[in-house]
Amino acid sequence: MTSAGSSVDPAPRDVHAGALWSFLSVLHSFSWGLIFPCYWLADRLVGSFVPTTYEKRQRADDPCYFHALCIIITTPIYLALLVASLPFALIGFLLWSPLQSARRPYIYSRLKDKNHANGATLLTEWKAAGSGKSFCFGSANVCLLPDSLARFNNVFNTQARAKEIGRRIRNGASRPQIKIYIDSPTNTSISAASFSSLVSPQAGDNRTVNAGIKRTTSMEYKGDNCGSNNGEENREDKGGSGEPHEGEENTCIVPINGEENGHLSDTEIDTVNGQARASGPAEPSLEGDAEISKTPNHKQKEGDSGSLDSCSASRESLVKVRVGDGTVDQSTVNNKLLYKASIMKKASVRKKKHTDETFDHEISAFFPANLDFLCLQEVFDKRAAEKLKEQLHHYFEYIVYDVGVYSCNGCCSFKFVNSGLLFASRYPVMDAAYHCYPNGRGMDSLASKGALFLKVQVGSTPQDQRIVGYISCTHLQAIAGDTTVRCEQLDMLQDWLSEFRKSTSSSSTANPEELVAFDVLCGDLNFDNCSSEDKLEQQHSLFTHYKDPCRVGPGEDKPWAIGTLLDPEGLYDEEVCTPDNLQKVLESEEGRKGYLVYPTSKNHSSSQKGRKASLKGNGRRIDYMLYTEEGLYLEWKVEVEEFSFITQLAGLTDHLPVAMRLMVSTGEDDP
Repeated sequence: MTSAGSSVDPAPRDVHAGALWSFLSVLHSFSWGLIFPCYWLADRLVGSFVPTTYEKRQRADDPCYFHALCIIITTPIYLALLVASLPFALIGFLLWSPLQSARRPYIYSRLKDKNHANGATLLTEWKAAGSGKSFCFGSANVCLLPDSLARFNNVFNTQARAKEIGRRIRNGASRPQIKIYIDSPTNTSISAASFSSLVSPQAGDNRTVNAGIKRTTSMEYKGDNCGSNNGEENREDKGGSGEPHEGEENTCIVPINGEENGHLSDTEIDTVNGQARASGPAEPSLEGDAEISKTPNHKQKEGDSGSLDSCSASRESLVKVRVGDGTVDQSTVNNKLLYKASIMKKASVRKKKHTDETFDHEISAFFPANLDFLCLQEVFDKRAAEKLKEQLHHYFEYIVYDVGVYSCNGCCSFKFVNSGLLFASRYPVMDAAYHCYPNGRGMDSLASKGALFLKVQVGSTPQDQRIVGYISCTHLQAIAGDTTVRCEQLDMLQDWLSEFRKSTSSSSTANPEELVAFDVLCGDLNFDNCSSEDKLEQQHSLFTHYKDPCRVGPGEDKPWAIGTLLDPEGLYDEEVCTPDNLQKVLESEEGRKGYLVYPTSKNHSSSQKGRKASLKGNGRRIDYMLYTEEGLYLEWKVEVEEFSFITQLAGLTDHLPVAMRLMVSTGEDDP
């Protein structure tokens, strides 16, 4: 076993080392097996006294004494079993605790199925010879704590949520990326990347939109899971499709002529629909997908598809097409399992409101297509992490999880749970390091919160120089008022970042073996840019080295930026319990006031909804996605292409995921 900062995939040096590794692994599993019954019973016992609002509504029709009677019956049983399991847990703890000093601070998992592994293939796509390439990053706090603790955030059933979160993320990311070229006298620009829903078409649902399409349109396509690359036959020209740029996977480019005043002919509509169907997967789905497809559909109430009772990841996306002066809402046409690829609003439309903005920004019901890197926080539960990893491996080849230390290893206080960080990548991981914050306080001191640093290879030059990128993920102190603690952690974070870059760099001025394409930092920083109580964090030197696309300056966000912390009490309201509904609500100022936690000030409380109107900003934005241009290859330029606030995990966590797409331009013949 290795120390923090060593190679992520070490091999034993000899047979004896391998035998010792196997023995320690077996002993660790045995000790945890003794502890687990006690842990599970305590979790169930506490959880039975903390119902969520969803459970309260489900029990609304039951007699008032029914739930109390269940608790009276089950509590003595749990207590008796808990007491009986304590001696075994104590023995297990005495074995488990010293083993943590030999444990590596993360588990590295690589997809072994060669039929679906494509990391090596991705490296050959970008040779950095006369063309740039875009990379997409996602980050989310998924609140996968032990069930009893998760209930305090009004979420429950951690194991089922973990599986559903993984399924939604990989379904959203594996969609084909569809672009539409608008060729008309008034508009010749390109639309932004598509965001599609996760359902398959109904038989006989042949919708045609022959009205004037200005900025938003939709196309149906058949497919089970869009995660695979299209075959050569799908990349052929069908009805005038364009050729995809280098490095763009699952991309369908459809030209739309505007010769009839923006109207589509029947022939053009058939061409668009045919092209969209051609973008279905060429490879068979993984074994897990086949298992999912056999699961029978459950009946669901209207607006409740985002709950755990639903088999679908979301209902149909809200796609609106402007017709003349009016607006026709197409979202009610087909709410069955229906795959839809939607072309979102163009940046040029938004620039009318924010003329100084140079990139697309939106609230999306789906994770971006072709998501390359994913950083998650609060994946504390080990069993949930395994379920999440299995789902993510359907799309991401490389995953680092169970990050952190336990017991007293490497930290000042005893750690009961890990850091909760998880990293997933489509590109090979070259190096990784983890550091634990030694200054945690209160409940946070029981978790090994820290920072995970990774180096990935994303391509190579014609001269076989490696092109690499750096990604860092962290989760800071959560307790309100601990400003000093968070500032100290930000100081340590900067030092660790610099140390990791130096220790893993194999380049020099005389021998540039590697070219650095990007350096991204993301995570839950637990402070926002508008609260008066967070002024010290807002002015930290980190923001002089890293750029925040949502920020104007200390204390001021850009007008389109919204909060990422949802009000836990409203998670299961019908208005926001599905991705589409939550997206629609957050697009309005009144909706945000009702369902987001707002920045605090000395005179106002964020928990009182009636006072939100007088507070600054559009909600507490505590989940960040930062990037820097420092230390990158000097001849290249890094720019933000898109920034998204994502509602696809509605009903599964109390945070909004964020995503950012960066374009690395080489400066020569960039597309």
